[in-house]
Amino acid sequence: MPLLTLVLAALIQGITEFLPVSSSGHLILLPQLTGMDDQGQVIDVAVHIGTLFAVILYFWPDVRAALVGLTRVLRGKIDTQGAFLALCLILATIPVVIFGLVLKLTGLDDMMRSMAVIGWTMLIFGLVLYWADQTGTTTRKANDWTLKHALTMGLWQAISLIPGTSRSGITITAARRLGYAREDGAKLAMLMSIPTIIASGVLIGAEVASTADAQAARDGAIAAALAFVAALAALALMMRLLKSVSFTPYVIYRVILGLILLWIAYT
Repeated sequence: MPLLTLVLAALIQGITEFLPVSSSGHLILLPQLTGMDDQGQVIDVAVHIGTLFAVILYFWPDVRAALVGLTRVLRGKIDTQGAFLALCLILATIPVVIFGLVLKLTGLDDMMRSMAVIGWTMLIFGLVLYWADQTGTTTRKANDWTLKHALTMGLWQAISLIPGTSRSGITITAARRLGYAREDGAKLAMLMSIPTIIASGVLIGAEVASTADAQAARDGAIAAALAFVAALAALALMMRLLKSVSFTPYVIYRVILGLILLWIAYT
């Protein structure tokens, strides 16, 4: 694979995975707008692995608590904060797994990879994010997460399988509507991304494992490393900015990009 394609795919995935602007939408647009060859599923899996390690590292104390708590959940004990967090994350992941399997088995996932679809979802869900961010209260913190809210955010997260929606964007939208402060809503959305990325990686990885060779493995390792660095930097910057800045800059970007894509798609 050309080095430029590899670098662009890794950086785009890394920068956009945790920003509310849709990483999958940008990756689909990369070959359509540049004329480059599609990066392929091997690179898709690799860059997702890179972003996975980035979010795990950034939120390691919470991840460690959830991992320890998971062992208690498996024994039927929900008696610690970590165990409750693990249960919430499991519950929040179920809708996206079910919806993902439905799309995969029906072939609808490939049918939605168009510029028009991405343009509309960029625009519509960008405006929904703005509405939720401007009207939502800020009374709840991440520690106030409940099973009901976890399931609600999980249902919203399932919508993100439509390209251009943004997994982080739609879950943050749900969190703001539920009254979570910006930084706390983003934290919950990022924690929810961990089991979701793992589930997606397992599903896609099972398909590409038999076809990967030494060259693909090398390209994948490079892409994963670049995506890890880019994702960690983007995540740290966003979480810092949310202490004083709303989601409006991301909304403006989404609206502009959405309108441009719709203009290209329909002309």
